[in-house]
Amino acid sequence: MTEAEVRARMGELAKLLEYHSRRYYVLDDPEISDYDYDMLFRELVTLEGEFPSLADPNSPTRRVGGEAVEGFEKVTHNVPLGSLSDVFDFDEVRAFVERTKAFDADCTYTVECKIDGLSCSLVYENGRLVRGATRGDGRVGENVTENLRTIRSLPLTIDTDEPYVEVRGEVYMSRARFEALNARREEAGESLFANPRNAAAGTLRQLDSKITASRGLDIFVFNYQTGSKAFENHDESLRWLESVGFTILPYLKTVSTADEVIAQIEAIGGMRDSLPFGIDGAVVKVNSLALRRTIGENTSTPKWAVAYKYPPEEKPTKLTDIVIQVGRTGVLTPNAVLDPVGLAGTTVSRATLHNLDFIRERDIKIGDTVIVRKAGDIIPEVVSVVKEKRNGSERQFDMPETCPSCGEPVVADADDEESSGSAAYRCTNAACPAQLLRNLEHFASKDAMNIDGLGPSMLATLNKEGLVHTFADLYRLAADQLVPLERMGEKSAQNLIAAIEASKQAGLARLIYALGIRQVGVKAAQVLAARFGDIEALFTADADTLCEIDDVGDITARYVVNYFAHPQTRALIDELKAAGVVTTYEADVAGDKLAGLTFVLTGTLPTMKRDEAGALIQRYGGKVSGSVSKKTSYVVVGEDAGSKLTKAQSLGVPVIDEAALLAMIGGEA
Repeated sequence: MTEAEVRARMGELAKLLEYHSRRYYVLDDPEISDYDYDMLFRELVTLEGEFPSLADPNSPTRRVGGEAVEGFEKVTHNVPLGSLSDVFDFDEVRAFVERTKAFDADCTYTVECKIDGLSCSLVYENGRLVRGATRGDGRVGENVTENLRTIRSLPLTIDTDEPYVEVRGEVYMSRARFEALNARREEAGESLFANPRNAAAGTLRQLDSKITASRGLDIFVFNYQTGSKAFENHDESLRWLESVGFTILPYLKTVSTADEVIAQIEAIGGMRDSLPFGIDGAVVKVNSLALRRTIGENTSTPKWAVAYKYPPEEKPTKLTDIVIQVGRTGVLTPNAVLDPVGLAGTTVSRATLHNLDFIRERDIKIGDTVIVRKAGDIIPEVVSVVKEKRNGSERQFDMPETCPSCGEPVVADADDEESSGSAAYRCTNAACPAQLLRNLEHFASKDAMNIDGLGPSMLATLNKEGLVHTFADLYRLAADQLVPLERMGEKSAQNLIAAIEASKQAGLARLIYALGIRQVGVKAAQVLAARFGDIEALFTADADTLCEIDDVGDITARYVVNYFAHPQTRALIDELKAAGVVTTYEADVAGDKLAGLTFVLTGTLPTMKRDEAGALIQRYGGKVSGSVSKKTSYVVVGEDAGSKLTKAQSLGVPVIDEAALLAMIGGEA
């Protein structure tokens, strides 16, 4: 074949593969068999291998992912990707309609699903995808083009002669793919994603696009951002987007009155259970693009649109049993075993019941029909009992007298803050196997020693094989001990040993938190590390000295003193030191530019996680608080900022973004 013939054949194959991919993934109406598709795909792969200089960056073969990148470059959006004002009841919806009707009594509205994913912008030049970027802070995002190319429902080319088209879409992960991904991660001993949105966000920002491709993201396009096309109405622009190859939002409807708007919001809400993707609301927009310009914008949100947020989804299900989970400090926590029920995009079969008082106050019995929901769409909880469905077979639950893990006696500990003011039932056996595994999990967790790859499954295997019984045992492991274990090859073993070795440099604050001392969280551990400087000083610290420190109360002080009084603690610290674990504090201070200022962080920041931003603030002398008050100096907001932003605005607390925070410290991250 001549070069021209090769180029022509590659173009023909690309068009065929794009066409059949859309038939399969978007329209669910394939025209050819999987085998025939694979043969076309293989032919294109072969030609690209033989003639790499002719390979197209938008080739369908790129959907399987390319080479890993070192990082994402920043992208300034040509059209800002703004957020919407939230409304929570139909009175607010009617008020919105009334306000916008004042500009034009004949105003119409589109009502759309609010997909629970993350926004991105997509730029096409001469019909070809050239750039895709995350929303970021709305003005500056990250270039994730290679990862977006792996999404099979996203066209790499669109059927238009327009020289420039920019659209906005919502990347999401379907419920089925989310469940499958978490199942694989659980089996591999990796941490689970809390919900499909978190999974989609983490997947789109993978530096290795092959990982992104393997997880199967999807996308809906919901806005024509800019280009040479002129439209009168929003729904008209969406019909055009669909005609050139995009998958647009489903169940979109154009209506005229407040009653019709509310009816469509209710209709979409009624579909939540059956939709293959998660939604967290419905979006109402003025349809006329000219009228939108007349109505205008608020400081950070448009006046011509609102997002209606559905209340937490509640469903009835059967509570078939109550089982006990033994925590790392020995506390016995009752958990409800439920008939599986779909809630907020996941299948729920367990829910915490907190403690015996919680069960008694709600009169929960085994065999009851209960109402469950997800607090914040994340944590499953039992709301109430449907008592009219009782038939007399229900049984009262009582806390066990012996630990279900080790059989040792259980005692009620009334002086316990972990149980929200109620008496906690605690196993008295310090060698309880359940406590050991929970303690090991805590020791290796992200905020503690941060040992990547050492999840619950791997720790259970190491313990079962007799390799790990204490924290110090982790630092005695060798790669050749790990290789024979299930799902552990030579490279995985080396990676785990390297992660354990790296954790030796975690520092005193992380180590104190990792030890699992009762009532000592991340913040208290940092305070103790900064105050004492060396773990040896904690062995001689008394309760009075500890109580003088901010964030350390009487009970916490007593727990710290008791912990370091145990001979086992002395032996453990000596072993950790011998293994090379750092037990001293090195202040991570870069300056005092933020001294005297208190910050609250909310939303998803464009380049940093919130804990990273918090650490940065502390490095420059500032303080980080979890709640907004009149004493708050600044609230730092990112994408999807919630109630903290609203409270800051109501109190008149200055609101800044990540860029402004960095500017305050001279732009150093």
